[in-house]
Amino acid sequence: MSIRRLPEKLVNRIAAGEVVERPAAALKELVENAIDAGATRISVRIAEGGILRLEVEDDGCGMTAADMALALERHATSKLPDGAIEDVTTLGFRGEALPSIASVARLTLESRVAGGDGWRRIVDNGVVVAEGPAALGKGTRVLVEDLFARVPARRKFLRSGRSEYAACLDVVRRLAMARPDVGFTVEHDGRRVLDVQSGQDRLARVAALTQRELAANSIGVDLDRGEVHLGGVISLPTYNRGIADHQYLFVNGRPVKDRLLVGALRGAYADLLARDRHPVVALFLDVPTSEVDVNVHPAKTEVRFRDPQLIRGMIVGGLRRALDEHGFRSVQRPTEAAAAAWQQEPVAPAPTLFAAHLPHPHAPATHLFGADGDTATMALLRDRVVDFAPPPGALPREALPMGRAEAATAPVPHVAEHPLGVARGQIARTYIVAEAEDGLVIVDQHAAHERLVLEQLRRGMSGQRVPSQGLLLPEVVELDEPACDRVEAATAELAALGVEVERFGPAAVMVRATPAMLGAVDCQKLVTDIADDLAGYDAALGLNEKLELVAATMACHGSVRAGRTLNVAEMNALLRQMEITPHSGQCNHGRPTWVKLAMDDVEKLFGRK
Repeated sequence: MSIRRLPEKLVNRIAAGEVVERPAAALKELVENAIDAGATRISVRIAEGGILRLEVEDDGCGMTAADMALALERHATSKLPDGAIEDVTTLGFRGEALPSIASVARLTLESRVAGGDGWRRIVDNGVVVAEGPAALGKGTRVLVEDLFARVPARRKFLRSGRSEYAACLDVVRRLAMARPDVGFTVEHDGRRVLDVQSGQDRLARVAALTQRELAANSIGVDLDRGEVHLGGVISLPTYNRGIADHQYLFVNGRPVKDRLLVGALRGAYADLLARDRHPVVALFLDVPTSEVDVNVHPAKTEVRFRDPQLIRGMIVGGLRRALDEHGFRSVQRPTEAAAAAWQQEPVAPAPTLFAAHLPHPHAPATHLFGADGDTATMALLRDRVVDFAPPPGALPREALPMGRAEAATAPVPHVAEHPLGVARGQIARTYIVAEAEDGLVIVDQHAAHERLVLEQLRRGMSGQRVPSQGLLLPEVVELDEPACDRVEAATAELAALGVEVERFGPAAVMVRATPAMLGAVDCQKLVTDIADDLAGYDAALGLNEKLELVAATMACHGSVRAGRTLNVAEMNALLRQMEITPHSGQCNHGRPTWVKLAMDDVEKLFGRK
């Protein structure tokens, strides 16, 4: 077969396959054109996820009739006046978007410049079918209808209207986050779903487009290194999500998706977050145009840095410094000195109030209470301490630090039967201290109980439905619309786990029951985390795998929290249950639930060996 030139219509359809693979891609191109036109207000209207209808209207500079005709030709653009593509500062520059969209849909383009007349041009799948005057204010309106209607091979690969709508909404959110000086509105099937005003500061815009609570749980980032500037907003380690869908990177105002960001965030939040938890991040990089290549992807969603290690190091260093400066609000990273905390230091003996009654340091210990073992000397010491007047300026006894003491006199069990030993106390209302036959055991009560609850849920899933407990007053949980759709689609699976929910309007679900074994739970946080699990693994995993993820999330909410005071009986019950539960040596996040310090090691700490 001889080589031939392809027809212009076929060339446009091939280009459309690279640029316009779904409605969200077409919407991205149209909104970017509106921003490049200097718009201060952009309105987006979507029908059936953009498959049936996409409309973008702006108040930018507009186009004349002649410019409109050129804009619908391939590789015609006003954004490269001097031809220096390496110095491009606009979002678009290829000149392919409008002709590519017009070749696979019905496109209506209307525009008017200030002081001029409006003009309309209609192109139906690559053919100009009408043009003439149009009535509109200064700016441009683009209407895209029946995308891929005449390209069934492409249309059948589109997802459901709900999925395409979620992708469109994400595109507008990213662009709106990059430009807080521009106002955005989005309507879906006649209902307004997003409305942000122009002139917002960066933190307010990011919080409005992600989660409102971010404003009170965030840290600002501001770092300069040479000609590169890094700014943005990052969440506290304690404010995180189950999936990494709220992590945004902008390079010179352009939203990009880069693996560099994922690796840098893992490095910055190391030792601060569990491996399955993700921070909320919006980072803005300003880089000289000579140090970044934006012409590496047809959809302009990727960039290539001249020195990627510099950028990664800057992100990791900037985020670490910001987190360290706000350590009082976030989880502290272990210091290098922590490893040297177990050490012996010479301590000079301090004089005591009853030093005169104590025997010589080298005398046998039995002489302290007399040679006959009587307690006369001890009684004298007790009386002297009680009756001794406090020194000047000392606090009254009731103001001195007090502690909880509870007798724990159970004998140490045999290590083969009970390797975790018997409880002797609790530290910081978080860690259980137990004495085993072969050493000292420290248990993280929250991590341990989280694993126990998960294994109980798994047993319930394998046999029968998990018993649920109805709420006296059903609780309404507000989520974004795509999250509500995912939760609604999984109501049957959630009911098997004891969570009974139902749809409550377009952006909320009502919780009617929770698993009885979890006790009192925070329904808002529980349902939000479940929705995150369903979103992050919706397409990749089957029913059983999704249930495992949801069960792990529920176990975290139903476990004994750090900070809860346990009595000795409760601590021993937890130890006994750990000994008979599979995988109880680690929590659901991969962290150990207990550690043991052998008696030999304890004796070495005190210099006995």
